Amino acid sequence: MGVICFTQEFTTPIAPARMFKALILDSHNIIPKLVPQGIKSIEFVEGDGGAGSIKQTTFPEGGPFKHLKHRIDTLDSENLVCKLEKVVYEVKFEASSTGGCVCKMTSEYHTKGDMELKEEEIKQGKDKAMGLYKVVEEYLVANPDVYA
Repeated sequence: MGVICFTQEFTTPIAPARMFKALILDSHNIIPKLVPQGIKSIEFVEGDGGAGSIKQTTFPEGGPFKHLKHRIDTLDSENLVCKLEKVVYEVKFEASSTGGCVCKMTSEYHTKGDMELKEEEIKQGKDKAMGLYKVVEEYLVANPDVYA
């Protein structure tokens, strides 16, 4: 088993608590509405959304995956941190001096056996994550009362 790790971050004018609510706490509602071409649905198949819950993301037909499941291992609403395991994806929202926030993401892919992730696959995943964050940012800018 190998581990591949990368980090990325972006700055947004949206307050950290609003980004956390949209992208973490209510992602199962907002993301399928904002990007239906990429995500058909997100639902909890176990738990209520807190630590230990299992969330299933279902993709539209014709994509490389039918669905994926992940378990929420840490959910810290006070410090605005969510952590998933086995693809360990940690996202933290920190206040910036401009009133918005810096979203810091760290991903670790724990591969099975001799499976290797290609650099292009990692880049595509990073680009999709950044695109999703930008879509949510645009929605929150256009709708200042949502998650306020």
